[in-house]
Amino acid sequence: MKLLIVIFAFLSLTGCALSIDGERYANAQPDFNLQQFFEGEVKAWGIVQDRSGNLVQRFEVDIIGSVEGDTLTLDEKFYYSLGDGPAERVWTITEKASGSYSGFATDIPGPAFGRDYGNAVLWSYEMDLPVGDTSYVVKFEDWIWAFDEKTILNRSYIKKFGIVMAEVTIFMQKAA
Repeated sequence: MKLLIVIFAFLSLTGCALSIDGERYANAQPDFNLQQFFEGEVKAWGIVQDRSGNLVQRFEVDIIGSVEGDTLTLDEKFYYSLGDGPAERVWTITEKASGSYSGFATDIPGPAFGRDYGNAVLWSYEMDLPVGDTSYVVKFEDWIWAFDEKTILNRSYIKKFGIVMAEVTIFMQKAA
């Protein structure tokens, strides 16, 4: 009986995992160019929802991007109207061969990896996420889709042990 309960619990939890097939977006239009979109000023608005769908953060981000060679630097400033989080982050992202990226940020302990899928980009990294008096190492899986050359949507899945614990939705617009 205990084995049956363990198997049921495992299957229930693995059902909470998420897998998006990037190849579905390889030929979708418009094509998304990460460096081109983020060069200059970008304004973002976002929310974070917990596993139950409750809103736990609402924020805006001012982003200034600069490109030098194959390296994109993003200087991000965060403003929270609900909850709290980092005040700023600086990303350094390098474009690699065949539509892949690697990057580092000021508050990300290890490298981040990205992959271009035509209309979408998958960006993955681990983060030491502060929650109350402690922090947890979690995995972020960011999917970014282009609406047009000035508008993108970022949907992030925050995972622990392969289970989605929270979701982040960010709408971004390139300044005129």
